[in-house]
Amino acid sequence: MLTPEQQEWVNHLSDTNIISVLPYNPKTKTIFKMIKKDLINVLGKTRISLRGSTALGIAGQGEIDLYIPISNRNFNVYLDKLIKYLGQPGSVYPLRRVRFVKYIDDIKIEIFLINKNHSDWKRSIKFEKILRNDPNALKEYETLKIQNDGTSPRNYYAKKIEFINNMLS
Repeated sequence: MLTPEQQEWVNHLSDTNIISVLPYNPKTKTIFKMIKKDLINVLGKTRISLRGSTALGIAGQGEIDLYIPISNRNFNVYLDKLIKYLGQPGSVYPLRRVRFVKYIDDIKIEIFLINKNHSDWKRSIKFEKILRNDPNALKEYETLKIQNDGTSPRNYYAKKIEFINNMLS
C-alpha cells in the first residue's frame, strides 16, 4: 500500500513509457568513481554515496544512483554549486531532494542532493540495510524488478514502493 503522498508522486509518472531492467553492469562502479571525483572537486570534501541496484550489485535500470546527503543549513549552497556544474535540475523538492541527470559512456547517472534529516533519506538507509543483511530480501527485490521489466514507470515504481513499505513495516 502506498501513502497518499507516495501515490501522488507515482501518479505523475508516465503510464505509457516502458522501463527496461538490465543485468548488473560492473562498469557502473568505475563510472561512479569518476563522477564522484569530479563532484568532490566541485563541492569540496563531502559524502557521496552510491545507492540503488548498482550499489547492491543486482539487476535494475542500469543507471547509477548517486546521493549527496546534506544538512538543511548547507542545502542551497550545494544546490547552487551543482547547478553551476550540471545545469538545471530535473526535479526539485525544496530543502528535501533535487535530482540532476548526467550521462557518461551512455550510462545514465542520477545525482540526488538530499536532505539527510528528511524521512525519505532515513527510510532509504533502513531499507538498504535490510537488503544488505538479508540475501532473501535482496533476491526478492531483484526478482520484483525483473518481473516488472517492460512495464510503465508508474507501475514499476508503485510496485517498488509497495515492496519497500512492506519491508520497513
